[in-house]
Amino acid sequence: MPDPEDRLGYDEDRSPQWHGGLSFGLLILRLVLGGTLGAHGLQKVFGLFGGPGIGEFSRILGDQGYTSQLSTLSWVGGITEIAGGALLILGLFTPAAAAALLAVTANAVYLKYQAGFFLGEGNGFEYHLVLAGMALALLFTGPGGISVDTNTPWRRRPVPYGIVGLVLAAGVVVAVTLLFRR
Repeated sequence: MPDPEDRLGYDEDRSPQWHGGLSFGLLILRLVLGGTLGAHGLQKVFGLFGGPGIGEFSRILGDQGYTSQLSTLSWVGGITEIAGGALLILGLFTPAAAAALLAVTANAVYLKYQAGFFLGEGNGFEYHLVLAGMALALLFTGPGGISVDTNTPWRRRPVPYGIVGLVLAAGVVVAVTLLFRR
């Protein structure tokens, strides 16, 4: 008897079947999330698209309560957004990329929580919550059929990999908060 949990869309030889709407929808989700966060990473690291660059981003992190290793934290955050975004666009190592981007966006939600939900109230967390939700969704759905990850274990059985990714992302958020904030 087949396990209905997350094996849907595969025949007996475990090769993926085409689900046009689902695969296309997941491609769009990956392109939007990966492109958005990749561009944000380019702003933070290289100052592209009118971004702050690494020095100013380090200063911003200091203003948000981070106290140690600001330059290292800036580089890690920016490179995570660039690399995670690129991997999502390709649909390559999707669970790792989605977990990394979930950690970055969940940390942003945590930082902006006190400002309120809506951006109009100041610097709210609604935008970051949407990005975190997109990363979480991709963590548990997998990349879809239009991806480099087509014949990988995490494409065939995304739920166990999603759980591992969620635990890792949560661990990173807690570690960054405890180690680098006052």
